[in-house]
Amino acid sequence: MRKRFVIAFLTPFIVVIMVLGGAYAWSLARTAEQRLSNQQLGDAHYFLSVARQALTDNNPTGIASDMERYGELYGAEIAVFDRAGEVWAATDSWDVATTEAIRPAVTLALSGRRGEVATGVLPWSQQPATIVEPIVKDGFVTGAVYIGVSVEQTSRNIWGQWLLLGGVSVLIVGLATLVILRLSTWVLAPLRRVDDAMQAFARGEMEARIVDTTGPPELQSQIRLFNTMAAEIDQVVTRQQEFVLNASHELRNPLGALLMRVEVLATGLGEEWADDIEKTRDDGKRMTQILDTLLRLARSNQKEVACLTVDLGEIARGRALAWREVARQKYIRVMVQSEPGLMLVGDRTAIESALDAVLDNAVKFSPRGGRIEVSAEKTVDGARIIVCDSGPGLATSDLERAKGRFWRNTRDQNVAGSGLGLSIATQLLESTNGQLLLESPEGGGLHVELRFTAVGDLV
Repeated sequence: MRKRFVIAFLTPFIVVIMVLGGAYAWSLARTAEQRLSNQQLGDAHYFLSVARQALTDNNPTGIASDMERYGELYGAEIAVFDRAGEVWAATDSWDVATTEAIRPAVTLALSGRRGEVATGVLPWSQQPATIVEPIVKDGFVTGAVYIGVSVEQTSRNIWGQWLLLGGVSVLIVGLATLVILRLSTWVLAPLRRVDDAMQAFARGEMEARIVDTTGPPELQSQIRLFNTMAAEIDQVVTRQQEFVLNASHELRNPLGALLMRVEVLATGLGEEWADDIEKTRDDGKRMTQILDTLLRLARSNQKEVACLTVDLGEIARGRALAWREVARQKYIRVMVQSEPGLMLVGDRTAIESALDAVLDNAVKFSPRGGRIEVSAEKTVDGARIIVCDSGPGLATSDLERAKGRFWRNTRDQNVAGSGLGLSIATQLLESTNGQLLLESPEGGGLHVELRFTAVGDLV
């Protein structure tokens, strides 16, 4: 963004500087050229009066000394032509070839036409500035004066002025760049802080706030609004979590007491009540599972995570043994195998809850007499726990969808559950630097991997 900001402001400024500088540079060149022309015209008028008198007196020595001094001072060539067009007087540096080169201009002057200073395009041209003026006496043309002045000094002056102008332009552009960079920092730094805070907020860091409120007043107002909004959202989410935690926790006690009373009452009822009692037990278990799901969901959204050194192998063995009793009711065997020394810095409760959600899913969908294998092992960049069941598995297109909330396979609509198990496990693992991966092998079943990328955390 800063790059676009600088380009957007600096490009028009450079274009304006180039246009104005180019116009001023061209004006400097034309001014120098005009000054040279005016000076040469003035000198031509002087030599016209001197040459007119010298031609009248037929005394070239009267003008020779003035022409030599002028030629030495300005690096010029001067010649006086008589009425026949022949060189009557000239500087010592006069070249015969010059006579033939300027012959058309001399002929024009002898016909009574006044000339103009002829120069090339300064400062690139190295051709001398020339002028041929007729000598007129009593209305008759008696000769002509030629003056050719070197433009080298004038070209050097123009180049010097252009270099100075270029240096000033570069300095101005540099100062403008510095000002624009400072301005962009002042304007964009608050936007960058807002962007960082919003990204942190999107990652679940509900405490993210913007402390520095410097910048334009409009952005300061936006920062204050963001902090207010973030505080309100944080408060709402905290209240929701507290409500879910309190409600699920408070409901467990009366639900447990109710199920216990059902069991006590069942001892005094006849066989005709057996089906009703069994349905009551099933409903009670289902309500218990719902409360457990609520607790896990609330815990997965908690901000504060207690990260301690935990043994993944111990967690895998402990939770597998805990679910072995539940699986035994369906004659499902739960096998566990783990490598020693899988120490990881993480949230033990989150890892156990995520593994419980996966094991619950495996027991639920494994067939009667099936098999569940739990293993914990090291990987190249961390460690993992793998749960493999013998259930029907999932189609490849459903593997990612299965981690979404409330997703249920069409063939499993009659199986008890809310469709939150794998979603909760995914969120719990993300909160402790882990991820959930699903794979459906060709032989059937579902392989669920709880992977922990422990860069610097595996000990």
